[in-house]
Parts: sequence; C-alpha cells; structure tokens
Amino acid sequence: MVRHRPLEQAVGLALLGLTLGAQADTGGSVYELGTVSVTASSFETEELGELGGDQVASVVTHEEMARYNRTDVGDALDLLSGVTLSNNSRNEKTVYVRGFDVRQVPLFIDGIPVYVPYDGYIDFNRFTTADISAVQVAKGFSSVAYGTNALGGAINLITRKPQEALEGDVTLGLADGHERSAKVNVGSNQGAWYVQAGASWLDSDHFRLSSDFDATPTENGGARDNSSRRDEKVSLKVGLTPNATDEYALSYYRQNGEKGQPPSTDPDFARYWQWPYWDSEGLYFISRTALGDQEAIRFRLYQTEYDNEVRSYTDDTYGTLKTSGRGSVGPAGRSRYDDRIRGGSIELESRRFDRHHLRLIAQLKQDQHKADDTFETTEHFEDTLITWSAEDNIALAEGLILSLGVAYSELEADKVDKASDPVPKPDGQSATNAQAGLFWDLEGVGRLYATVAGKTRFPTLKDRYSLRLGTAVPNPDLEAERSINYELGYKGEPWPGARAEAAVFLSDVTDLIQRVDDVEGDKYQMQNVGEVRITGLELGLTAPVGRHWELGGNLTLLDRENRSDPDTRLTGVPERKLTAHALFRPTDRWEAVLSLQYEDERWESQTERLDGFVTADVKLGYEAVSNLVIEAGLTNLADADYELADGFPNPGRMWFVNTRYRF
Repeated sequence: MVRHRPLEQAVGLALLGLTLGAQADTGGSVYELGTVSVTASSFETEELGELGGDQVASVVTHEEMARYNRTDVGDALDLLSGVTLSNNSRNEKTVYVRGFDVRQVPLFIDGIPVYVPYDGYIDFNRFTTADISAVQVAKGFSSVAYGTNALGGAINLITRKPQEALEGDVTLGLADGHERSAKVNVGSNQGAWYVQAGASWLDSDHFRLSSDFDATPTENGGARDNSSRRDEKVSLKVGLTPNATDEYALSYYRQNGEKGQPPSTDPDFARYWQWPYWDSEGLYFISRTALGDQEAIRFRLYQTEYDNEVRSYTDDTYGTLKTSGRGSVGPAGRSRYDDRIRGGSIELESRRFDRHHLRLIAQLKQDQHKADDTFETTEHFEDTLITWSAEDNIALAEGLILSLGVAYSELEADKVDKASDPVPKPDGQSATNAQAGLFWDLEGVGRLYATVAGKTRFPTLKDRYSLRLGTAVPNPDLEAERSINYELGYKGEPWPGARAEAAVFLSDVTDLIQRVDDVEGDKYQMQNVGEVRITGLELGLTAPVGRHWELGGNLTLLDRENRSDPDTRLTGVPERKLTAHALFRPTDRWEAVLSLQYEDERWESQTERLDGFVTADVKLGYEAVSNLVIEAGLTNLADADYELADGFPNPGRMWFVNTRYRF
C-alpha cells in the first residue's frame, strides 16, 4: 500500500530539527475571515482567540481538542451534545447532528465546502485537528451564507491566524498500535501581512480490539485486521492587512492518506478492500474590503480536488484482485475517483439603515465527478448550483436581535455520462428557503433564543445516478429533501465561572430520500418517500468546584419518528447520549482529566440492534518547563467491546504519549 509522494518529503523537512513538545492550550487565534455566524458581526471586534456561538453546544475550541486528546475532527465533534458518531459500509467515521447525517449537515473549512461532490460523504478520520483553531456547528438554524444543502445544519473548521511576530508549536506522539505522529505550526504577523504554515504526519499499523471480543472467521481479535492508516497534511496561508478594516488571504492545503478497510466480522458481509490513496487538495481566497463606514464586501473563491482509489481483493491475504462478484469494485478490481469543486461567493454587508445589519450573498458552485476502472472512464457527472440569499439582523432593542433570512437556489445537471446503463439528463430544479430567529442577550442571565428555519438538500450525484455495484436502479429525477427546524434555547452563566446550556428542538423532514426495494426484480431505487419528525433535548453544565476542580457534562435525548412508514426503523443514531468530565489541577504544572461517555442502544438495521456502551478516558499532563508539556493517557479505560456499526468493532483500551512545546 506504499505510495511515494512529494508530500512525505515536505512533511519530513518541515519537522526536521524541531524539538519535542507543545502546550496543551495553544491553538492560535481564530481566523475571523473563516467564521460563518448569524448574529456575530464583522464590524465588531472580539477578544483575540475567542469565538462566540449562536446556539447551544455550537463551538469546540482548540483548547478542548487538546485537553481531551481529540486528534481528528469526528472525535472533536463528539464532545458536543446533539452529535453522535457512526461508521458507514466503508468503515469511515461519520457524524450525525440531531439525527441528520453528514450529507444533510455538510462540512466546510473557513466557509469553503469540502464534502466529496459524488456522494456528499466525508471520512472524518482523514481530517486532523492539527491546524484547526476551532470548530463551529450550526444545528437546524444556520446562516444562509452556507448555501443550500444545510438541511440539518453545517460544520465549519476554522484554521489559525497568527497574532505575534513569531509563534508556533510542535508535537510528537506515540500510541498503541505502533502509532507515530508529529505536527508543527509556525506563524508570523508583521502588521501589514501575516503567514501561517503547518505540517502533520500520522502513521499507524493497526488498532487493538477489546480483550472481550469474540473471534469470528474473518477476525481473530488482538490487532484489528487491515486497520493500518497513514495521513499527511501541509497547509499555508498568506494574508495582507493593509489597514484596520481590510484583509486578503490566500490559503492552500494538501492532504494525502492511505488506509486499510477492516473487513466485517460477519463473514457474510466481509469485503477485502484497501485504499492506496485518499487525497484532497484545496486552494482558496477570502477577502474583506470596507466600502466606506457603512458597507463592506467579501469574496470567496475556491477549488478543491479529491482523488482516491479503492482495490478489492479475494481474501485477507490482499494478494489477488477481485474482479467480479459481491465485494468487487469492477472488472479490474480497482476503482478510481477524480472529483472537483469549483466556486465562489460575493457578499455585500451594510449597516446603512438604522438598527439593520444586512447581508446580500450570491454563490456559484460547480461539482464534477469522474470515475474509471483503469480500463475506461465509467462515469462523468457535472452539476452547477447557484444561490441568491439575504440575511438581516435587526436590533429591536438593547441585546434583542431579530434575524431574518431567505435564499433561492437552482441546481442544473450539466453532464450525465455513464459507460453502462445510461440515464437521461434530468431537468433543473429549484428551492426557496426562509428562516427567522429571535436572540435576546441579557446581562447577568445569558442568551435566550427561538428559531425556525426552512432548509433544503438537493440529491447528490450518487443519489441520482449510482447503480450501487449492480444492486440499484438510477433515479435522475430525484427531488430535494426539505425540513422545517424549530428550536428554543438558553446559554449563559448561572453563577460565576459556570456555563449552562439547554435547548429543545423539533424538525419535520419531508421528501426524504430513502431506499425502495424490488422496483425492478430484486433491485432497489432511491426515491422521495420519507417523512420524519425529529424531536429532542440538549442540556449542558460545566462549573468549577473549589480551587482545583472542574466538573461538567452534557445530555442528549433524541426521538425520530418515521411518519411515512411507522413499521420501518430509522437507524444509526442512539436515543440517549450522556457525557461527563472531571478536571483536576493540583498545581499550575499538573492537570488530570477523566471523561466518561454513555450511548444508548441503536438500530443498525430493521432486525439488528447494537448494544449501548460506556467508555472512559483518562489523561495526565505535566508542564516540565515553561511551555513544554508531557502527557500520557488511556482511551477506553475499561476495555469495553462495542460497535457503532454492525461488524465493525471499535478499539479497545489504547495508550498514548504526547510531548508538546509552544514558542
């Protein structure tokens, strides 16, 4: 599976000669141009490094990611209430937000869409937190600046921006499964310009299964078969700040990955696949220019590329390619994807009208997907999505804001080419959405809010055209899914040092795209047949206890009702999730963290239900000298044997050691 690339040398050179260490609470300042908020204003200056959230449990800071050793974005998101993790059939880490999957809650970096155009999915294992300053999560009610497809919200990864003339951090780590990792971030702000660079590398041979795992014909326990991974990333941002109001930044990143795909522990469903490369590359420009005292204009231009290959093998020796039958990806035993996103947006914001903060936004995004089996191009699809939107925050009184938004979108299929089973090019489709939110910030109380949002998700290329390895019938005339999301919430400081949050929410989803069986013989088809109601509650509380302790936790209760077909279960998400943590600082140099997580049972299929589980993680950190921190810990302390998807057990007890240095 080794694939030599220039990136390996780039990462090695970037790390060469750097000393051990980092400081757990450093992440650089939040890159304001990369944020996407509803009630936040770019005309107002927050304290450096701070990022407010519009809603309950809507931000994960770099400090929290470091404290709980969350090295990938999926695990970082799992700290929040309303968020649960799962695995899909490719054993990729996926995320659900209040029951909506990642196709309905898309991923962005600095407001730039980064989800794979073909199917809308992302493997969250591939996105590390090494160069991330914060993660924003919008739930239900989200800014119209995210565009269409934010049916249940959006996830935005915010990169770093330096504040000092020279700043940075370096981290080296070792972990169970022969895992080695290294990362470095270096930045400089010279007033009129700044530069931020980063590099990270992770190589793991396997992860270890719980000692309670019962061996099967396709997995004997211990080191998980075919679970190796290698991820490398470099990033660079160059910005100009000619005055106090204007900023222009060009950002680039390159991410290379290769991974094994562990076979299902159920022999009837085992597939022997490997991914010799899973690469992405992005270049984007973001700017903000003041047009006098009352207006400003923002531009976003971007291109993102995704290239990956999967190979199917006949058995667990991974020596002979499988070219036909169940588990084969094609006649060559190889399938390669070449996907592209190109687009941009222009945003005019104005405070010309008293008590109004108005934004007018025009967006264009082009998706392209090409696939081949090494013999010929098997698919070539292209879409164009155009969105016009407006958002107005109206100051009704001191601390009281009414936020109104409206968006109109058009999706046009530009190219539909298939080497087999050709399908006609569908007609274009459109959607209109509107939303309203009332946000009341009371001094000494916190924020109270009520929101309602109509949202849309257009079907992906895969939804419309895929044969699903010969098991499905394409449906190019699929229409958009629609939802109306309601929420009441509170977040504030009930007593000094404490942070409390509470929200109740309801979403009505119609035209949900679901599988309909036996439409042609034993083949199924994706159709707009679903109606689902999602209701839930989120609670959170964190508070200091004495001088040395902090205790906290959050609770999620979720109910999903299949209103169109009550006899068909909705799968993949537990109804209850509870997290708790205890933080102990006996001195300024020592810190100990214990975190617990409970998740209820979840239905995996119409007949298979996965057991609930409890996990515990512990970490001890020591600042040996100024800015040099050494930490060690255990994940899944009790070695629980559990699954997030049937046939794909999670790691058992694993150890890790990190050394971090900040300069």
